[in-house]
Amino acid sequence: MEERIVIAGFGGQGVMALGQLLTYSGMIENKKVSWLPSYGPEMRGGTANCNVIISPDEVGSPVVIDSTSAIVMNRPSLDKFENLVVPGGRLFINSSLIDRKCTRDDIEVYYIPANEIADKVGNPRTANMVMLGAFLEATKAVEVDSILNKAFTAVFGENRAHLLPINKEALEKGAEIAREQMK
Repeated sequence: MEERIVIAGFGGQGVMALGQLLTYSGMIENKKVSWLPSYGPEMRGGTANCNVIISPDEVGSPVVIDSTSAIVMNRPSLDKFENLVVPGGRLFINSSLIDRKCTRDDIEVYYIPANEIADKVGNPRTANMVMLGAFLEATKAVEVDSILNKAFTAVFGENRAHLLPINKEALEKGAEIAREQMK
């Protein structure tokens, strides 16, 4: 099944890294992938989003206009991308920073307190990994092992391999929250 994903938030929230992790994992699993980043005009704190496609078939265009899933890390991203999710798709909302609910009833919505969980894990910079864990639990787009065993060091480098255990914990906590909401 093809996943067309929009990942969005402020610069510095790990949006691009999250997209790269998904893309590398798809390649590791011999799937067809694309990753298309988009940045706002600001250097830090501006908007950032990326389109990721993971497919068993060739990807015709890297642009996602009808997403099967959206991961939004902040309120402006929810406002902008909520309506791009196809009916029956999934929306993952960082409820730590977003103060409103989804206005649609034709999609699956997951409210993930990513920043709160990241703080409890011990590193606030793992909020993106919490969201990734929730996304992977709900979609099974790629295997968690692909993320942890190969993609993590491909994206972050060998010098950050020591951060793998805390990022694994963040992934697991995100998956746990998604499982609770899927019941």
